[in-house]
Amino acid sequence: MTPIAVYVHTPFCPSKCGYCDFNSYAMTGSIVDETVAAMIKEIQNSPWRGRPAKTIFFGGGTPTFLTSDQLLSILDAVVEAHPPIEDCEITSEANPGTVDATKFGAMRAGGFNRISLGAQSFVPEELTRLGRIHGPSEIGRAVHAARDAGFDNVNIDLMFALPGQSMRVWEQNLDAALALKTDHLSLYCLTIEPNTRYYKLHLKGMLDLPDDDQQVEMYEMACSKTAEAGLDHYEISNFSKPNMQSRHNLCYWRCEEYIGYGPGAVGRVGATRTTNLKHPNLYVSAVNAGEKLWCEREALDDEALRLERVMLGIRLSEGLDRTGLDAQAISALTKRGWLNVSSDRLHLTPEGKHFCSEVALALA
Repeated sequence: MTPIAVYVHTPFCPSKCGYCDFNSYAMTGSIVDETVAAMIKEIQNSPWRGRPAKTIFFGGGTPTFLTSDQLLSILDAVVEAHPPIEDCEITSEANPGTVDATKFGAMRAGGFNRISLGAQSFVPEELTRLGRIHGPSEIGRAVHAARDAGFDNVNIDLMFALPGQSMRVWEQNLDAALALKTDHLSLYCLTIEPNTRYYKLHLKGMLDLPDDDQQVEMYEMACSKTAEAGLDHYEISNFSKPNMQSRHNLCYWRCEEYIGYGPGAVGRVGATRTTNLKHPNLYVSAVNAGEKLWCEREALDDEALRLERVMLGIRLSEGLDRTGLDAQAISALTKRGWLNVSSDRLHLTPEGKHFCSEVALALA
């Protein structure tokens, strides 16, 4: 059977950050144990059981909010249902405030081989405003603990264009991250999403956000500094050492199939995309009752899949296959300075990266 990417969503967090619109809950107690048991049951009863895993990714939420035993019991169920291919990338997201050498050691021994740390900032005031539970020093400690445990593939997430953030402070964040010499950096511009505390503050005019020109300047600084550090800018927001790209995320950007397990997990197998019930209580009840787990189901036609291929693929530095795309649109975008054409592939120019969505819509 064809190998597939496997995503596992762990919905629990120590607290709900003000900017976060992910399916996450600050819950403790028996519901955590019940959800873990339900996730294992879902995986064991999966209709896709037997398809090998080419990547496995634990996201959230905060996977490391769970105990080591809970995390590894879920991973064991995944590995049994989806035997990993050789050199399978097995990632867990982690909050620097919820990990230590003991937990990382158990995770590495249990099969995880990649860690993605949600640092977001190295500035105490920014971390407080974001609602993060960790301090700047814990980021470095977490990186060193991961290395000591045997992880040779470590990512750091950072955010820019934060409320009140200056170019000087953003540069300090970049320098602090690069000094840790991790294998991968994900650098994301803050977006204000509905149904978040930041959205409500923004509507009231209470967020002092950098303007568009400042955001562009911050992004260009990130591109320049990562290039100087020898990192490959392989996707609009992602940078890595050679051959250390996130293989799991590449599956998404290349519009490949993926299976999703856990509350709120999204999967697309064939032309059908499903989203699991989101709230842990609803999810646990449905699993235990043997009822359907999805709350959303979408049948994607050829046009919808083509649109996704364009929207996601144009983000990659490897470029997008131009087959079947509008030649006039390609010509217009090239003249505008947003696209380069190399053989049969399209590549965003440095300027075009600032207008990725507009380019994708024009091509679609």
